[in-house]
Amino acid sequence: MSKLVDYLNLLDAEAVARETYANDPKVAMTVFGLSAAEQQALLSGDKTAMATLAGIDPSELPLPQVDNMNETY
Repeated sequence: MSKLVDYLNLLDAEAVARETYANDPKVAMTVFGLSAAEQQALLSGDKTAMATLAGIDPSELPLPQVDNMNETY
């Protein structure tokens, strides 16, 4: 498993990790040991980059589920 996946699992499981990330994402990710590329992918929200760095084929990612396509705001 990749370091990035380990970090995402930690954020999912641990409230303290989420709070640390919310207070200073760069420091939290650096202390965990994420590379600069992993940090940039996570900060940008680039799912394709995150998948690639995690060793997942981006074409295997699920498509977004949008139920309100016909609503206007």
